[in-house]
Amino acid sequence: MNGFWRRLFGTAGERAAEKYLKQQGFRVIARQFNTRWGEIDLIATDGETIVFIEVKTRRSDAKGTPLERVDQTKREHSTKAALAFLKRHRLLGRRSRFDVISVVWPEDKQPPQIEHIRNAFEAVDFGQLY
Repeated sequence: MNGFWRRLFGTAGERAAEKYLKQQGFRVIARQFNTRWGEIDLIATDGETIVFIEVKTRRSDAKGTPLERVDQTKREHSTKAALAFLKRHRLLGRRSRFDVISVVWPEDKQPPQIEHIRNAFEAVDFGQLY
């Protein structure tokens, strides 16, 4: 899959994840939040908690589970990006966490299988963000 199609596929996965989150009672407050450290796919609130969500969209888990695909470097960059978001919006005092959502889209045009991993990882190098 080339870059254009990969991005389109990833965006479709993010939309499916957003729909799922809304059905679960989350409120999405930002999409594709970009910083110099990278992008946070979705930012939502779960009650009073701010949730930074990495969405992994795949056709299968043949190349590893979504959580396995969030490596140490991605965790470090996500932590820095989350801190930038919290600072920018004056939310440093709020409880926060990192979740991962897996969207597996079968080839047979069935609805995607969505798995939500809450508290998927801790903040890296900055201690707790709350």
